[in-house]
Order: sequence, then structure tokens, then C-alpha cells
Amino acid sequence: MGEQACRYYSTDMTPQLPRAQHCVGVLMLETRFPRPVGDVGNPKTFANMGLAVLYRVLPGASPSRIVSANDPGLLNDFINAAHELIEQGATLITTSCGFLARYQMAMNQALPVPVITSSLLLCGQLPHPIVLTIDAAALSADLLGAAGVPNGTPVIGVPPGSYFRQQILGDRSTLDEQRACGELVSLVKTLRQNHPEAEHLVLECTNMPPYAAALGVASHLPVHHLMTAIADHTRKHPV
Repeated sequence: MGEQACRYYSTDMTPQLPRAQHCVGVLMLETRFPRPVGDVGNPKTFANMGLAVLYRVLPGASPSRIVSANDPGLLNDFINAAHELIEQGATLITTSCGFLARYQMAMNQALPVPVITSSLLLCGQLPHPIVLTIDAAALSADLLGAAGVPNGTPVIGVPPGSYFRQQILGDRSTLDEQRACGELVSLVKTLRQNHPEAEHLVLECTNMPPYAAALGVASHLPVHHLMTAIADHTRKHPV
């Protein structure tokens, strides 16, 4: 069933905007895994939304360092890189990892443009959200609090031995998109059965939006992620 559902997997769920109203500056982890359209790290994602984009890779900011090690030592590097992107024309700053929500307050205070570090910031605006994350054990109460996620919000993680998690957190150079999609679809179906009260699905991981259409079909829920957060902001706050 997972593979069948993934026939819906496409870039159709990428929010559409009429023109380049903003230039989004993306602070990227240092990675090598593939980034399909819909992923924040693929420029075509922003082109499809009608937005300009600038990228800055943070050397040494690996997925495992940010997610598993909970390393706070890169904050100044992220702020400095954001200032460079702003000097180049960025009107909005975002990141390539939902766990960087821990930097939201500090970056808001340090930067002269809006900052959207993570889709987790959406949870406080949604009734009965449920979070799908790449690593539930690492998504601490402090981090959830920093993002304004309501207490008691269900958080479901991708299993440690799963293909998707191994490819992303292991920073591997290949990615079977159909396999990853089928795996996430199966997980979301189970999640939905266990949490029938959920009204919205929030994808913490910025590598999950390419599969948002399939996950919406599988969960029968509105799906929110980093790109929908960016789209909402740019619609409400035109330059």
C-alpha cells in the first residue's frame, strides 16, 4: 500500500506563489544526500513557488551534530552566515533542519529580517497537531518549548533502523525516493490509527516535504511543513 500511495508523490504539494516577492536565505547543513524537488535544499522548490533563493552551507554542521548531538556551538556561525545572506538580498531567513528551532529566539533577536527556523513553529497555530520527526528521542521538551509546540502534542519519530532515517542522518549519497516515500506513508497510516484525534500533520524534517502529497492521502489530514510556513509568511508579508 505504501508504494501504491506514492504514485501521488510529486511536487504538486509545493505551495504556489505568483511572483518573487521575497528572496529566501537558506542556512544549510553540510550534507551530501540527494534533495528532491520540494526539499528546501533544491532551488527548483523555490522557483516553483515564485521565490528567489540564496544558500549558505555551514561547514561542520552535519545532520548528526544538529539532531543527535544537540550541539549549541554553531549558533554564532548561523547568525553570521545569515547576516551575509541578508547583505546579498535575503528578505527572509530559514534553515534546512527543523531541530534548529532551538535557535529561533536568538536569531530573531540578532537579525533584521524575519526568521523561520522550523515548521515546528506552526504547531502553536494549529488545532490538534501531530508531529512527524526524523528522531523523536532527540526532539526534547526544551526544543519543543522553544518552538511553541503545545504541551501534550503527539510526536512520532521515524524508527532508527528505517531506510529514510539512515540515508538522511547517515548523510549517505543516494536516496531511493519511492522507498523513502513508501516507508513514511506506512508510518503515517499507523500514526493516524493511534491518534484519531489529530487534525493536522506537521512534518518537522525538511527532507519530508517532497512526500507531502502522499502523506496527505495516507493520513487524510492537512499537511504542514517548512515550505508551507514560508509560503504563508510571504503571502501575508509581501515585500
